[in-house]
This record gives sequence, structure tokens and C-alpha cells, in this order.
Amino acid sequence: MMTKPTPAAPQIGRRAFLTTTTALASSSLVGGLSIARAAHAAGDDTIKLALIGCGDRGAGAATQALRTSGPIKLWAMADLFAEQIDTKLEILRTGEEAAYDRDSHQGFASQIDVPPERRFVGFEAYRQAIDSGADVVILATPPHFRASHFQYAVERGRHVFMEKPLAVDAPGVRQILATNEVAREKDLKVGVGFQFRHVPCVQQTVGRLREGAIGTINLLRAYWNVGLLRSTPPRSPDTPEMLYQLRNPYHFLWLNGDYFVDALIHYIDLCCWVKDAHPVTAQGQGGKQVLLPTQSGDTFDHHFVEYTFEDECRMYAQARQIPACWNLGGAHAQGATGHADIVQGRIAGAARWRYDGPSVNPYQVEFDTFIADVRRGAAHNDVAFGAQSTMTAIMGRMASYSGQLVQWEEAFNSDLKLGPERYAFDAPPPVTADAQGVYPVAVPGVTPAF
Repeated sequence: MMTKPTPAAPQIGRRAFLTTTTALASSSLVGGLSIARAAHAAGDDTIKLALIGCGDRGAGAATQALRTSGPIKLWAMADLFAEQIDTKLEILRTGEEAAYDRDSHQGFASQIDVPPERRFVGFEAYRQAIDSGADVVILATPPHFRASHFQYAVERGRHVFMEKPLAVDAPGVRQILATNEVAREKDLKVGVGFQFRHVPCVQQTVGRLREGAIGTINLLRAYWNVGLLRSTPPRSPDTPEMLYQLRNPYHFLWLNGDYFVDALIHYIDLCCWVKDAHPVTAQGQGGKQVLLPTQSGDTFDHHFVEYTFEDECRMYAQARQIPACWNLGGAHAQGATGHADIVQGRIAGAARWRYDGPSVNPYQVEFDTFIADVRRGAAHNDVAFGAQSTMTAIMGRMASYSGQLVQWEEAFNSDLKLGPERYAFDAPPPVTADAQGVYPVAVPGVTPAF
């Protein structure tokens, strides 16, 4: 069900959003003690982590946190499902082979301190983990839950690292921004999982582009075209619909915001970073053409969106998850005097350049930076660009699903909220399948944008 609640924050237009988020990014954080100062006063500078959301990325985030410099330990874990905690706890203790986001490791047994009484299960588990005595909270659940989890963590005075995207709808973005005002007042450090922003290759490329290396930029391109990432079996008759959807969040709009929002957002973020702005309009198209409707929920399997910035620069954004196709991922910029591959660090044209420095694991570097800033009490708040890029991706999905031209201000101030009326495994979910197991999918020209 898509409900229309009272907005979590006052309506904010495009210019006000830019003013607000710029302030969030650049303001000096005041008040409170850093972890290092407060812990040292107590005679111990060990950082205690609470992991909320024990999926693959949650395990990766915990791995990177445990590899940072200085004493740190995993203190609490929370998930909807007990077996998720048990499986990831065993991996973190004993080691694993390399994965997409982390190098192989032999385990962190000496840094794991998660007894049964600090393993929390269920919809309220996040509150228990946050209240367990943790210093830093990692939020890695499906993004539908991000805003409420962030709000509670900040209320309780915890530093937060949260994975992208920050929301699946505009009310969620506004709630994130409102909560972040409180986080700034409390001097809480907030990291967001846009790991490319911490890669020297990308940082130098973006810096050169913003200094005019290819002249006026008139076109940006963002791609995440891949095969099927995850396929799920049809729901068995004895499995409640809500439980089935919660176990398969990547295929349900209300849980992950669609592949366009959940995955392509990385490259959308890089393009917005190059422009130091967000688009003002979006129009596009998409659909579900190949994925079996009984195995892929209510999301699309392909999208194309054209964004327009205030200066008339365009950004083309493609996202696809269809097997046996040519694949492409990345972000590119085209200017008056050249073009650039932002991720690979290559600029062609009058100011030809290629990055030749060391390569790094971007996931590890982002945690190295975040935890170091927590320890020394340095300013660290990624919410400004995190919220902007999340809203940009959501606006693109709105355009693709509806087939309409969507304006930033309308999208950002939308009250359309994705989610159920209540949270329980036997509660009715926002969307259900028909007798053949087919879920309803948005129809451009019929489905409203918001």
C-alpha cells in the first residue's frame, strides 16, 4: 500500500534544499565529546559496533570496520531473522574468501564480543542493538527502514554509518534531513556508503573536471547494466506474503526502491558530484520485459532516464538487470573540449590525463576515514550529498514508472510513502500477487508519478 502521511519535514523547494544541504555538508559540528575523548576519560578507547542488517553488505561493512586502526569490536547484531545473525557471525569469526566488497580474511575472533544476549531479532531489534551500549551503529537493512533507524540512533546519541540509498520515497528523504539537523547539533559523525567518493582516482578526476579540464560539461552518463543479480523462487502457499517479501527485498519496490535507486545511485551520485548540483527535471521510460513476474516482484528490469540540470546539462541514466546481454557500469562526462571516464580516471581531449596512482579498496577506505574521524572528533557528515543523490534517483524512478516529466520540487515535496500499515510477519504487505503469483507492475502513462 502507498500511503500519504504527514510530511516528516516542512516542504522545501529546490533552492532551499541546496541551501540546507550545503549547510549540512560544510557546517562546523559543535558540542559533545568524540569517542576518543569520552572513552579515554573512562580508561578505554575501544569502539563498540552495532550491526543492524546482517545481509551480505552488512557483513562487508562489519569486516571493513573491524579492519580499521585502533581498538574496535563488534558488540551487537540485529536482523529480522536469527539465521542471518548466526551465519554472518560465524563468517566474521572464522574468515571467508574475497567478495565483491572485501578482501579475504582469516576472521576477527578476538574482536567479536556478541554473546546471545546481544543478538537481537525482529522488527524492534534495531532499538535493542542501539541501546546495548554501542558507540557506532552500522545501518545495512533494506533502505525502506533507513530513516526510522537513523532517527532512533541519533536520538540515542550514536555515530552512524548507513548504506545507500537513504530512502525509497520523498518522505523518507525529508525525514533523513530532519534527523540530520539533530545529528549535527549533537556532534555525531554520519557516514553514507558512497565508496567511490573516497577513491583517489575518482577524487582527482572529479577535481579536474570541476576545474574545467574538458570545458563546459554538457552531458553526463551513468550506467549499471548487468545480468540478473538475484532470482527468487515463487512463494510457497504456507509462507506469509509479508515474510516472503522481507526475505526477498531486492525485488519489491517498497523495500529497496527498485534497482534504479538501489544500484545505479552510485553513478548518479558521481555525476551530481561533478556538477555540484542535482537535476531539476527527469523524464524516462522503463518496464519489465524479461524477468519472470513470479520471480521478481513489482520492480522493473530496465530503465532509461534523461535528467536536466538548471544549466541545461543533460544526464542519461541507464539501469538494467537482464541475463545474456552486454553489460556496462560506470559514469562518464562529455565537455566542450574532451570527455572523461570518471571511475577509471581517464580524461581525453585538450587536457589529456590518466590517473597513475595506487589502487585501493573503496569500501575499506571509506571506513578507514569514517572511523578515524569518529576517534579524533573530526567533522564527518555525508548526509547532504547522500540525501541529494537518493532523491535524484527516486525522481528518476518516478519518471520511468509514470512516463511523465517530473520536476524536482514536486518530487521532493511528494507525500507518497511506500510501506505497510504495520510491521509483522503476518501483516498484509503493500503489494500482493494474483492467483498466478504475478505482482502488479507500474504502467507508464497510467501509474502516477507520486
